[in-house]
Amino acid sequence: MGMTLAEKIISEHAGKEVHAGELVIAKVDVAAVQDGTGPLTVQEFKKLGIPKLKNPERSILFIDHASPSPRKELSNTHTVLREFSKEYGAVLSDVGAGVCHQRLVETFVNPCEILVGADSHTCTSGALGAFATGMGSTDIAVAMALGKTWLKVPATFKIEVTGKFRPGICSKDLMLHLIGMIGADGATYKALEFCGDTIDNMSMSERFTLANMAVEAGAKAGLFVADEKTKEFLKSRGREDKFRSLKPDSDAVYERIIKINAEDIGHTVSCPHTVDNTKPVEVLKDVKVNQVFVGTCTNGRIEDLRIVAEILDGRKVHKDVRMLICPASKDVYLQALDEGLIKTFVEANATVLPPGCGPCVGVHAGTLADGEVCLATQNRNFQGRMGNVKGFIYLASPYVAAYTALRGHISAE
Repeated sequence: MGMTLAEKIISEHAGKEVHAGELVIAKVDVAAVQDGTGPLTVQEFKKLGIPKLKNPERSILFIDHASPSPRKELSNTHTVLREFSKEYGAVLSDVGAGVCHQRLVETFVNPCEILVGADSHTCTSGALGAFATGMGSTDIAVAMALGKTWLKVPATFKIEVTGKFRPGICSKDLMLHLIGMIGADGATYKALEFCGDTIDNMSMSERFTLANMAVEAGAKAGLFVADEKTKEFLKSRGREDKFRSLKPDSDAVYERIIKINAEDIGHTVSCPHTVDNTKPVEVLKDVKVNQVFVGTCTNGRIEDLRIVAEILDGRKVHKDVRMLICPASKDVYLQALDEGLIKTFVEANATVLPPGCGPCVGVHAGTLADGEVCLATQNRNFQGRMGNVKGFIYLASPYVAAYTALRGHISAE
């Protein structure tokens, strides 16, 4: 029987051939937590009574969600992670280094590996050709202690995208279109395997966006075959020697095959309060916004900031709009500085935040007031997501975000 990409990677780590539906114990290459989930992982790890981490150099603790901390309670949880790092030799990614998912692809994860993280958007690293998935804090404690985990091998949806995007259309539009098509639970515990000439021609940044949001359709993982673009990305990060490529078999068994013509994709927006509540931008032109947020693990990369800067260049953000821009990592921030993008943002009256999650999770740096509307490039718009259950969040691409900030209402021109 032919095997999918997910089945091949998990088989390598289980030491035997496995197929969808099987329960397996698999070797873990990288385990990660962030400051929201990490303290519980630390607590559960210590309960195990195991004196050391299995792979300390590949056990990563990220302080990114409340970075820098806005409250003493959160500062105390940061101390827990810092002290655990020193005691057990785990790697600490501290305040200002960036969002865990961006940092993982920049520095820690390689093709054909298994990454487990105590954060649902761990699936971002699937764009490198790794099996990357989110798990609970206790599961990550066990993975850090033993270097392995248990999981059910997911069935796979093959997402085949062909053709060329129209000008201004981004991979974010494609992903929102797909989620709107199949629903927020349409791929629950499935692997999404992306392929087709549109995918082949995408930059790594665009692929990261797709993999990042796989979980918004309920998926366990979002996977891409590692190719020459993956190799070039790894080379740029000093990891060219880590390049490997596994491909699904031609007779692989898929639970569902979804074919999408890229030319059919328009500017797509997710409306409150679910990601699958999608509409074309044209029907939302009367929606006024109070805040526009560009950043996060979904669209905070240098390519995203370039799109926004090109549109903002020489213009001013609408007088009734607060525009917040948050680079996904320190490296992205430095590159944006070198390219003059930060200057463009500041001159346009946008506010630039330090690298991290920013207001996405709703604990600081952009909490909405009652009744306010925000258009964001993040991945979730659940009620209360940005710190106020009386706020309204729309999700869109960096392209739409930039024009919306200029117009004062949702717009793509």
